[in-house]
Amino acid sequence: MTLSTTYLLRVMALEEWRLHGRMFGGKRFAMFPVFVAAVAAGTAAFFALANADTGLLIAGLHLVVATLGLQVGTVGLVGRDALEDLLGETTLLLFSARTLPVEPKKLLVAFLVKDVAYYAVLFLLPLTVGLVPLVVMADVPAARLPLLFLTSVGMFALSVAASFALVGIHTRSRTASIALVVAVVAALLLDGSRVLAVTPYGLLADIRPLTVAGSLLLPVFLGVVGVVAFRFDRRTPSRTAANRFGWLHRKLGGADEQGLLAKSLLDVVRSSGGLWKVVFSQGLVFAVLAVLLAFLPDVVPVRPEPGLTIAAVLALGSFTTYNWLCQFDDTAFYLRHPVSLSAVFRAKLLGFCLLALPSGLAFLGLGAVVFGTGTMAVGIAVFAPLCLYVFGVTAYVAGLEPTELLFDTPVFAGFTLAMMVVLIPLVVAAIAFTLYPTGLALGSVGYASLSGLAGLGLYRRAGTRWEGRALDGTD
Repeated sequence: MTLSTTYLLRVMALEEWRLHGRMFGGKRFAMFPVFVAAVAAGTAAFFALANADTGLLIAGLHLVVATLGLQVGTVGLVGRDALEDLLGETTLLLFSARTLPVEPKKLLVAFLVKDVAYYAVLFLLPLTVGLVPLVVMADVPAARLPLLFLTSVGMFALSVAASFALVGIHTRSRTASIALVVAVVAALLLDGSRVLAVTPYGLLADIRPLTVAGSLLLPVFLGVVGVVAFRFDRRTPSRTAANRFGWLHRKLGGADEQGLLAKSLLDVVRSSGGLWKVVFSQGLVFAVLAVLLAFLPDVVPVRPEPGLTIAAVLALGSFTTYNWLCQFDDTAFYLRHPVSLSAVFRAKLLGFCLLALPSGLAFLGLGAVVFGTGTMAVGIAVFAPLCLYVFGVTAYVAGLEPTELLFDTPVFAGFTLAMMVVLIPLVVAAIAFTLYPTGLALGSVGYASLSGLAGLGLYRRAGTRWEGRALDGTD
């Protein structure tokens, strides 16, 4: 006897809802898609009132969806850890392959399909509903909204499958995975329009048999590649390992008196993908932005200043690094030990700076080669303070459980608004940069610096805030 995929999908979906509904309250979690729709509607109304090109907004929506899909597709990395029960006190349904009559790969496939359906309802459908102001104010046909929903779901599924396939190939050969990334980027650079024409995004331009076939078959093909190539790390119960904690703790010296920094760094190293997943996630963002800014003017008709644009998006993407640093943590774990949460957040900040900043700056340096030193200098100057702002906001509003708490609608709303306050002015500055380059460059650096100081202020309050909430029983 074995468990059917349909049964697994139903159980996983119910468990996902039960988990978040229990953590945040059913009503608060149910408000999440409402908030997403409201933000999308506000953005669409702004574009319509500004008489901006609606194609830019629609292209941006698909870019956000595709980037989110690439991140979700890396569940293969988490899946390896979950199947080995390496997620600290968290045990996912994927680990049940050890005790239930079901194949690990079937569990992982069901997990991926569930995620696509879950995000389609929770995130992509509200985003599409939020485009209604374009119908009322910008003469976008109402009949186009269902197509936009299908293309956004298609791009999300394609990105999830592509990322999962890459992770699967990576479990076999790192060289092959790197070669594949290079080949895809080269194809986008050489003829990006033709590549996009056989993806779901191409349906917006013309519904042709080749585009329809590519939209349906590409995600399936890449998903099959990921499943076939994926290799689980079946460790033996008895094993020895070098004392990496002791060695790293000694190397860090006075910067890590209690070993919290060493623990945080090793948490990232010992999870699947290791430190390479930091480079991989930022590299994906950089590659997509570089292609859009330099080689696909039809997709992005407005040419923003590359340095500011890439730095802002890379800084926002550094949230994933914070998430990996906290993936094995929760507040209750540290309250059992003689350490303060302020010291824990200090260790997370140091680990964040050691992981996110060098990788991001390296890609910005690569951007200087592609776009020129002058245009990237502003981006290099604003990147570090923007990362500090992202860290401070995330630590303050989400604590040590960022992934779970950002599904809490009020928390997600606070996080989103805090990001918009800083990033929107910088995006506007990037678009208008050619008009007043010197003034906007200095203003952007000053604004980012103030944001970094605000982030440090929030970081300093995070430990006291979450310790107080835990002791009061409100955590």
